[in-house]
Formats: sequence, C-alpha cells, structure tokens
Amino acid sequence: MVAASPTDLSVVILNWNTCVELRDCLRSIFDQRYDHVIEVIVADNASNDRSVMMIREEFPQAQLLVHTHNLGFGRGNNAAVPATRGRYVLFLNSDTVVMDCALDALITFGDARPDAGIVGPKLLNEDGSLQYSCRHFPNLGTGFFRNTPLGRLFPTNRFTRDYLMRDWDHASVRDVDWVSGAALLIRRDALERTGGFDESFYMYCEDVDLCYRVHEAGWRVVYYPGAQIRHIIGRSSDRVPTRMTYHFHESMYRFYRKHYARRTPLVLRPLILPGIVARAVGQIVRYRWRHLRRSLARAKHS
Repeated sequence: MVAASPTDLSVVILNWNTCVELRDCLRSIFDQRYDHVIEVIVADNASNDRSVMMIREEFPQAQLLVHTHNLGFGRGNNAAVPATRGRYVLFLNSDTVVMDCALDALITFGDARPDAGIVGPKLLNEDGSLQYSCRHFPNLGTGFFRNTPLGRLFPTNRFTRDYLMRDWDHASVRDVDWVSGAALLIRRDALERTGGFDESFYMYCEDVDLCYRVHEAGWRVVYYPGAQIRHIIGRSSDRVPTRMTYHFHESMYRFYRKHYARRTPLVLRPLILPGIVARAVGQIVRYRWRHLRRSLARAKHS
C-alpha cells in the first residue's frame, strides 16, 4: 500500500489504549484498494494495553511510532508529522472506521480546491446517524448553553443550534469555521505554514485553534460529505472522564485567552474564568453522580 514517492496522503492515527477500536480502524483502511498512494503512521501515546503488540503482529504495513509517555493530542500528532511524506495529512482518531472510497474522495476533492487548507469529511455515529462534526466558532452563548443545565432546560436554544449548525442537513459542500480533529485533512502547505497543532493545548480545542489559524493564513476550511467516516466518540477519554473534563475546560480557557480575550468587553472579562470553572465543576459532579448511581444499582442487584 505504501509506495515510493510521491505519496498523496499520509494518515496519522494517534492511539491511547484503544486496541480493539484501532484494529477496526486499520482494517477499514488496509482492506480497501486505492487510486492514490497512501501511507499510514500510527503514533502510540504510551498505551498500556496490547495496542503496540497488535500493530506489530497484524499490521506490519503501518509505520509505528511509540511515544515513551502520553504527549496529549496535539503534541502526539505533531511528533508524527516528520515521518509523513504525503501532499495531504489526515489526522484520524483511532476510534473511527473509514468507509469505502473516503480517502480517495478526500484527495480528489482537495486537488479540485487548492484554496482549501483543511477538509473535513462527513462523520457518522456508530448507528449511522449524523455526527455534528463541523461547527461555528464558539462564543459566550455556546458556553452558557452547550452541555450545561441551562442548555438541558432549553434544548432547542438558538446558541446550541447555531454552534452545531443544526439548521442545515449537512448533505452539501460548505465552507465552515472548523471541523473535528477526529478526521481532519490538511494540505501540506497549510500544515507547514501554521506549524500544525498548538502543543500548549494538551487535549481538546486544538482542532478549533488549528482551523482558526488556517483561516487567518488565508485558506478555506471546507466540509465535504462525499467522504464518510464512522466515529465512536470518546473511547479513550471515557476511561478518565474527570481528567478529560479538566483538560477540556482548561483548553476552552486557553482558546479564549489566545483568540477572544482582547475583543471581549471589559465588563465581561472577569466572568469568563469563573464561568468556565463552574461549568467544569458541574460536569464533574454529574459524572460522579452517574457513577454512584450505577454502583448502587449494581450493589442492589448483586
């Protein structure tokens, strides 16, 4: 599958303890035939399951990079970039399944639109339903209503609908603010000019930040539903929900400080950090309460 240069596409898969999902992902890639030259690089973020052994035994055609410790999402992906040779790089989650012809379609689409720095495929949930993988940039309304008690009280609020672009069927090509890092195709020129992911984001929001900087550099970010990938959300992060909730909200604040702080009205600036902290605490309490209820239910029926 990996041939002599030129290589059209380098698929970079960052893995952390998702051996079963990673096997399905790699099978979905290597079981297809391609019109383009494609290489696959798996960067393992110091997994303690059988991921590394599985790759060596079952997928020797994949290039394997083993990090000695968990570098986080942005840094872990960036560390694999020097090993890539493709005109495009697809950053792909390990908990994905690539549908037939999706990779060829992404390359062909990118070649037809040289002003597109980033292209995002259509992502589907495990049951085949639409996953809202392209979005508007977040704003204060998003923070108040997205995954908060206020949002659950008003589930059809316009802030969440606008952020997720729910009023559009996601069946057509469209310029968007950002696309999910679960499957993000970036042109080599755009990758080199932006420097890839900002490694100060340990996990979360690095895809939003990268798309923001690609826009600033003069490229388009485009959603392309002609390529489809199935994504099982959160198989790595669900193992450590409290830690991931902390990293998510820390990244939210970092993104705000980097891109929004200077244009936020002075009267609102003191409210941002307490609001993010309160949001994080609320989610952690909710996770802990759910865990306690499940534990009590198991104890009751044991």
